[in-house]
Amino acid sequence: MLLAIDIGNSNIVIGVFEGEELKATWRVATAQHKMADEYSALILNLMPHKNVRPGDITEAIICSVVPSLVWTFEELCRSYFKVKPLIIEAGVKTGVRIAMDNPKEVGADRVVNAAAAHHLYGGPLIVIDFGTATTFDAVSEDGEYVGGAIAPGINISAEALFMRTAKLPQVELIAPKKAIGKNSITAIQSGIVFGYVGLIEGIVNRIKKELGSGTKVIATGGLIDTIIKETKVIDIIEKDLTLNGLRLINDLNKR
Repeated sequence: MLLAIDIGNSNIVIGVFEGEELKATWRVATAQHKMADEYSALILNLMPHKNVRPGDITEAIICSVVPSLVWTFEELCRSYFKVKPLIIEAGVKTGVRIAMDNPKEVGADRVVNAAAAHHLYGGPLIVIDFGTATTFDAVSEDGEYVGGAIAPGINISAEALFMRTAKLPQVELIAPKKAIGKNSITAIQSGIVFGYVGLIEGIVNRIKKELGSGTKVIATGGLIDTIIKETKVIDIIEKDLTLNGLRLINDLNKR
């Protein structure tokens, strides 16, 4: 079985594949100060609930946007699963050519998402990842990563409003029934949720004009549920896109 680990700024998503089947997934909070032993205790305690045994793991792959945790999880894989993980970094085959001024600036998760989305749906396409930041990745028809956009995630936007104002409350991020709020809570919900929908639709429409007709929009990420019901610009939801991309890249590098 393949252990796939996607280390994000807020969450770490862990998946176990048996062949092409995603057998189990877990999502845990990212904590840069935790040691390999602490993360391993957490993961090993979770595995029996999905009928996965440590001895079932025969290979591993890691994608990270938190550099300090790469070594932590590499050590975890070596010590507790007895495998040397493949790290998504320069020199690893991804099936995606990066047409950027500085390819090393592109987050590993964005490359993995682009590879998975193009493999599944062809191109041209836009991948939107709703995470700590909301990222938009543009992929050409032939699978070339041509760039994208980065915006603050919806939770960051809401937290900034709450922290930088004296009287506005912290609210649940759900869409109100109407755009015109009748109190502070619904007014904030309208501004953040509907405002964020406008951001998504505006950037998607601009990128579509540059990529051309027939561009598909694929969405992923832990915060997708807040937005998906309020817009029609998203064609496909793939909540496990990054994990599936890691599996594809792992297979590609075994050939």
